[in-house]
Amino acid sequence: MVDSDEDSFNQEEEEIAIGTLERYSGSEASEFQPYLLLTNFPKYVQYFAASRDLQVIEGSMFSVAHSPKEKVSILDFKIGSPAAALIIDLCAYLPIKAALLLGMCGGLRRHYHVGEYFVPVAGIRGEGTSDFYFSQEVPSMANFLVQKAVTNVLVEDEIKYHLGITHTTNKRFWEFNSDFKARLKATRPQAVEMECATLFMASYYHKLPLGALLLISDLPLDPKGIKTKKSSQDVYAKYTAEHVELGVKAIEELDKLLKLEEKGVFRGKRRRFQDKHED
Repeated sequence: MVDSDEDSFNQEEEEIAIGTLERYSGSEASEFQPYLLLTNFPKYVQYFAASRDLQVIEGSMFSVAHSPKEKVSILDFKIGSPAAALIIDLCAYLPIKAALLLGMCGGLRRHYHVGEYFVPVAGIRGEGTSDFYFSQEVPSMANFLVQKAVTNVLVEDEIKYHLGITHTTNKRFWEFNSDFKARLKATRPQAVEMECATLFMASYYHKLPLGALLLISDLPLDPKGIKTKKSSQDVYAKYTAEHVELGVKAIEELDKLLKLEEKGVFRGKRRRFQDKHED
């Protein structure tokens, strides 16, 4: 007898999703590793590949590199909530154990500094895309176990970080919009960015454990702290390597937690490539 999970499994949707992922990434689905680092920055993929002597694979939309030795793939899915939703909808059909976003955010507290890290526990759903997955009464939360692995690494390496709520918006150029800034002050998030709430909701919907490690790249509520071309280049030059390597270490830590059978991660059934990465 076929169980309910099998009943609800849409084989046609799976085939279209896998084909779309392969077309957009330029990579065969079978090349993807058990853990996925997501980013908005091609420089992160390029650093990861160059530091490990790997090939960067370019598709029609994404760039990706795979490290079988570390059981990690890194993928640049571009910017914004629609792209964030798309990458989860596609990768949900892979046998990925968990994913981690390496993104950047604007820090919204006076004591924050560029180059510090922010670990979001939840996202304010200001982008609209997450409404496709759940009604507004459902909170947008990062997966606890993934964030635990991230904070374990940060504490072990004695790296300062901040913990809190991020506001996810679908508007990139808001720094001179007084109404939007008033909303930020009224709702009191500690950071602002464009993908987290969507990623958290989409991954929750698809039962794909996902967290985020964000780098504070600017301080947008301070007129002198708004991101510029030069400040952006400085951030990439100073922090790309550290940010990526922290992401890899967080994945290693998460893999250990899973081997200890820590609770908090559930993937459900995935037919295609189901046994590819089993130990």
